[in-house]
Parts: sequence; C-alpha cells; structure tokens
Amino acid sequence: MGKVPDINVEIAYALPDKQYLIALTVKQGSSALAAVLASGITTQCPELDIKQAKMGVFSKALDGKLMPTPDKYELQDKDRVEIYRPLLIDPKQARKQRAEKARQEQQKKKALKKG
Repeated sequence: MGKVPDINVEIAYALPDKQYLIALTVKQGSSALAAVLASGITTQCPELDIKQAKMGVFSKALDGKLMPTPDKYELQDKDRVEIYRPLLIDPKQARKQRAEKARQEQQKKKALKKG
C-alpha cells in the first residue's frame, strides 16, 4: 500500500478588523474540520468555537444539504475552507435601518436648503 499524498489547502477567517489566511499541508482525504483544527486558528482566535462555527469551501456552505458537513467533506488540493462568523443582525432588519438612515439624511438636506 502506497503513501497517502499530501495536499495544500487554506483556512480563511475574517474579523471586522483583521483577516486570517493560513496555508497548510494535510493528508489527502482529510476533512475540512480536521484541517481547521490542524491550522491552529483557535490559538490565534480563542473566542472562535469551531464546533459551532459554520464553514464553507469557496463560498459553498458545508451544511449537509447540497454539500457535506465539515467533518464529512473530503478536501481537494488547493481548497480554501472559510469559517463564517454569525450574523450580528438580521439582513432584512439591517436593510430597513439603512433605508431609514438614508431617509433621515435626505430630510436634513432638504431642511438645510430651505433654511
């Protein structure tokens, strides 16, 4: 039986003020979760709960629906595993807030032109 070849992958994690991109070599057949754990990202970001974090590969969610879960997804050479942060606010609510802010700014501009 031959030696299992190594593959090169990247682990990506972005915070509002800092981005992490960790290149590493893992054995062919390694799971996305195994690569994330091997990357040491939790040493750099101790607040990151890998067991709860959502992940994807090249923006495709590893959610068990269209793609396997992180512990089942078998990495390919040059894959980029992305660790996603939870949303801070519902996207619909954020859009409403932006629209309201824009409306208020428009009203201020109109008031300044009149005055």
